[in-house]
Amino acid sequence: MLMEKERELIVEYGRKLSESGLCPGTSGNTSIIDRKTGLVALSPSGIDYFKTKPEDVPIVNMAGEVVDGTTKPSSEIHLHLAFYKAKPHIGAVVHTHSVFCSVFAALRQPLRAVHYVIGDAGTDTVPCAPYRIYGSSELADAAVEACGDSLAVLLSNHGIVCCGSDVESAFSLAKNMEYIAEIQYRALSIGTPVYLSGDEMNKVMEKFKTYGQVKK
Repeated sequence: MLMEKERELIVEYGRKLSESGLCPGTSGNTSIIDRKTGLVALSPSGIDYFKTKPEDVPIVNMAGEVVDGTTKPSSEIHLHLAFYKAKPHIGAVVHTHSVFCSVFAALRQPLRAVHYVIGDAGTDTVPCAPYRIYGSSELADAAVEACGDSLAVLLSNHGIVCCGSDVESAFSLAKNMEYIAEIQYRALSIGTPVYLSGDEMNKVMEKFKTYGQVKK
């Protein structure tokens, strides 16, 4: 089976997205790209995460054509492919409808540095893209443009897109951005949050370079 490992990971992380509450119902989608072949394993459209099998995961090329599999790809295929074209250093994309990120998407407000972990997105502000109808190439274009150098972007009245070097890091970023959104929401409910400055966040992102088990 073509891209068997990637298909298995799409199934695994689809279930993790559902279990974590980041993707209620059949919302959200995940993809992994093989940069050597330019092929992408992408969540199938409208299949329950716990009923999806590896063989249900379609493989598409960068033109959006299904090259292996019998299921229809996610309606957000344009969104995923646009990010792979715009960000050649990423290896996976996770798109969720998580509650607190969706709240700020509905407000059309960015996520800000209420906590240093926002630096996981490579920025001190996660922007919000203008509204475009779901599943459209217009949405994909608007999201990529608004995202800029960030690894995450909110989609107005919709959700969030998170990119990573692999699906594990993209999933982790989606969890962290939901955490940031919840803190921002709760802080605003009480008063006026004090945001970390650009200088403070630059120091955070510099420290992130040596966080964890850094390979020598």
